[in-house]
Order: sequence, then C-alpha cells, then structure tokens
Amino acid sequence: MTADHTDTGTRVFRARIILVATAVIVAGLDLGAKTWAGRALNDGSSIDLGLLQLRLAFNPGVAFSLGDTLPPAVLLGVTGVIVVALAVFAFRFTPNAALPFVLALAALLGGAVANVIDRAPDGLVTDYLHTGWFPTFNLADVFVVTGAAVLVVASWRAGDTADPGAGA
Repeated sequence: MTADHTDTGTRVFRARIILVATAVIVAGLDLGAKTWAGRALNDGSSIDLGLLQLRLAFNPGVAFSLGDTLPPAVLLGVTGVIVVALAVFAFRFTPNAALPFVLALAALLGGAVANVIDRAPDGLVTDYLHTGWFPTFNLADVFVVTGAAVLVVASWRAGDTADPGAGA
C-alpha cells in the first residue's frame, strides 16, 4: 500500500465522518428544538423575538403544506426514499468534494432526516418559527434551504474556476 493510497483513504474517511457527524448534529439540534417547542408552546402561546415569533404549528404536508391531503404513509414513504437517495448521493460525492460542499450536503441531509423522523410517529412535522409574512417553518427547514443555497453558490464558484477545457 502506497502513501498516496493511504492519504486518499484517510481523506475519504475524514470527509465521510465530517458528513455524517455534521448531519447528526444538525438533526439533533432540530429534533431538540422541536421537543422544546412542543413542550413550551403547546398551550397556544407564542414568544415574540422581534422579526420572528416562536409559535407551535403542525404541518401534514411538505414545503408550503404541499401534499397535505395525501395519506401520511405515502408522504412518509416518498420523503423517506428521497432522503435515502440524498444520503447515498452525499456519501458517494463526499470523497471528492471540497469542505463547503460536504457541509452543505450535511446540512441538507440532517435537516431532511430530522423532518422524516419527526413525521414518522403521526404524519406531522412540528413547525415553530413564524414570521407573519411566510409560512411557519422549523430549524430543519432552515438547514435544508441553507444547504441547498450553499450547494448552488459553491457550484457556481467551482464552475467559475474550472478549466474550460476539462472534460473536452
């Protein structure tokens, strides 16, 4: 076994550990916040934080309540398949990815996993962040959107620095 092969193996292992550990931390943060919100705001109260209010809501659908009329098992199954596909993609993509891509994929994956875990028992996702001008959402949604945005921006930046002759 050569030093290059060992270095590559270590780099791949490290990148995957960063992916998994960050996704677990993201999911844990969201699930902890959902547990807190379910206990602290279950009496219909809200906490005003200025631009943001903490107000408990339950979403039977996905983003913007899309799919809220579907049977919960169908929605859970579809989102579960999407999350598994995302996890496989992230795990395969990570060894060759720069750190911003790994962290963005981890945020996206952790947020998605947290929402699937939250939906599993009763078909509902707990939301608690309310702006008054946007549908109520949760920390997992913030991680999913932020992770996707970072992936887009990092992809544009990577495209700007790529060799135009590469792949030709």
